[in-house]
Amino acid sequence: MFLETPETMPQTPIFSSMLGSSCSGQVQPDMGERCGDPVYQDGNLISGSLEALIERLVPTMDYYPDRTYIFTFLLSSRVFIHPHELLAKVGQICIKQKQQLETGTEAEKAKLKSFAAKIIQLLKEWTETFPYDFQDEKSMKELKEIAHRITQCDEENGTVKKIISQMTQNLLMALSARSQYQEIREKFRQPVADKGTILKNKPQSTQKDILSVCCDPLVLAQQLTHIELERVSNIYPEDLMQIVSHMDSLDNHKCRGDVTKTYNLEAYDNWFNCLSMLVATEICRVVKKKQRTRMVEFFIDVARECFNIGNFNSMMAIISGMNLSPVARLKKTWSKVKTAKFDVLEHHMDPSSNFCNYRTALQGAAQRSQTANSNREKIVIPVFNLFIKDIYFLHKIHTNRLPNGQINFKKFWEISRQIHDFMTWKQVECPFEKDKKIQSYLLTAPIYSEEALFIASFESEGPENHMEKDSWKTLRTTLLNRA
Repeated sequence: MFLETPETMPQTPIFSSMLGSSCSGQVQPDMGERCGDPVYQDGNLISGSLEALIERLVPTMDYYPDRTYIFTFLLSSRVFIHPHELLAKVGQICIKQKQQLETGTEAEKAKLKSFAAKIIQLLKEWTETFPYDFQDEKSMKELKEIAHRITQCDEENGTVKKIISQMTQNLLMALSARSQYQEIREKFRQPVADKGTILKNKPQSTQKDILSVCCDPLVLAQQLTHIELERVSNIYPEDLMQIVSHMDSLDNHKCRGDVTKTYNLEAYDNWFNCLSMLVATEICRVVKKKQRTRMVEFFIDVARECFNIGNFNSMMAIISGMNLSPVARLKKTWSKVKTAKFDVLEHHMDPSSNFCNYRTALQGAAQRSQTANSNREKIVIPVFNLFIKDIYFLHKIHTNRLPNGQINFKKFWEISRQIHDFMTWKQVECPFEKDKKIQSYLLTAPIYSEEALFIASFESEGPENHMEKDSWKTLRTTLLNRA
């Protein structure tokens, strides 16, 4: 078969280095003369017009773009142009090059198949990495048009046609899988709002709590890691790039429906909040101080095991739950807790200096992952809301375009590097055995509302100052009025 495989293409692994040594890919010297305006610094592409950047995306008979460039440009291009419009421009360049080869010398005509192979490889990378770009009819129409043109390069044996058919089939399967996920999206777990019974009846000693389901901090941390990896598996590069696109739309007072579908991000953020509230609920609902102290110490140990695994998101959620006011105010309980371990955890998550301690730990986990021999050592789950904030600030600090009107591609190199790191981490297969019973409890156990948490907290340890007494009085009055 004449088609070149991805391994034989002139490309390097995506982000094999820190985007400082080979960002420009296999760019030929004559390409710079042909495009004219791209700007390089120390051999790295840092800016260019949209048209020039698109031209560098499209292969020629002697050139194939570096995979780092393909990923970065396809990811960032949606800030400036809709995917179907980009496909149309790519198609126009392909047709022009194909016509030049067909009308050229016999040697150039002989290179048609090689040119076709490179175009197919580009489309294959595009459809596999960003399948959602092809969800609308306009994009599919442009894809089919390019495919039709390319199949004409190999009408004799039909190999190109077969490969394109398989690529299209894989694309439709990927789109179908995402569509099904959207259809069966979970209903956000609603907090238990009415907790008037807490004032009247104490929970029974036989009532199930997390310790009755799992009393081993390591096992619970492993099950939390399972849930985290399952949740992040439904987040895609374009979901994260919507943060940038959506902010640009708001800044320009536009409403772009295709960039505001951030359900996957919201669902993952919701999981963090649910876990924090679950931790607070499990602590506040315990009646006896001794058992409540044990519950606090248990979650401290779980958070520590999450840190050791590399699951920073669950660790932060647990710490956040224990720092919620209804839990933090339980001074009699905390006085019995051995807080040395908790102090270490809070040190790791100290927000000073832009979470410097956490970032050092994250960097260590990332380096461990790169040299790991097992999936256990490859796990890196960053604190998601901090990850999102990093992208947000990168976007706000640096402009999309330079004063000369060119796209500030240096900015998008860095954004895409961070997103690609996240995509690499989320692909790790969870090495821990799944426990359905524990996971079911974590995902379905009742969660108290903020009001219910305060009621349970005051019932466990009464108000100590005027502010707490006023809050407690207001809560009791509200409950009596409801009754």
